[in-house]
Amino acid sequence: MHALKYEGWRELADEMGSALASVELPTGIVGTDPLLVPVPTTRRRARKRGYNQAELLARSVARRTGWRCVDALKRTHGGSTQVALHPSQRKANVSNVFAAQGGTASGVRDARVVLVDDVLTTGSTAGAAATALVRMGARSVTLIAFARALPFRQRLAS
Repeated sequence: MHALKYEGWRELADEMGSALASVELPTGIVGTDPLLVPVPTTRRRARKRGYNQAELLARSVARRTGWRCVDALKRTHGGSTQVALHPSQRKANVSNVFAAQGGTASGVRDARVVLVDDVLTTGSTAGAAATALVRMGARSVTLIAFARALPFRQRLAS
C-alpha cells in the first residue's frame, strides 16, 4: 500500500483491486447492483501523486464486477494529513469534509453504495464519507478497504 500511496506505483492498484473485488459483501448487497464510490483525496495530494489511490482501486473493482463507479464525493476543504493524528483528532479533522460532487447526488439516491478506500485506520474518514452519502440519499453504505492499520494503542506499544 505504501508503494501505491507514496511511491507512485499506480500499477499495483489493479492487483489490489482484484483482491477487493473478491471480498464477500453483506447479504443486503449480494444480488444487487451496488454503486462503487471511492473516498476522495485532496486536490493537492491528487496533483502531487497524479492520482487518487482509492479511485484506482474502485475502478479496478468496477472492471471485474461490472458495477458502476462514480466519483460522487468531493472534499469541501483539505483537512490536514491524518497519519500522525490521534483517533479523536482524526474524527475532528474530517468532520463535514465531504459533499456531493457536481450533479451526482441523484445517482446516489436509493443506491446501495460500496465505499472504497485504501486503508482503514480509525474509521473517521470512512464515517465522514458515509455520512455524506447518506445525506445524499444512499440506501446503505458498506466500506471495503484494501488494508487495515493497527489500532493507535497497538502502534504505540510496538
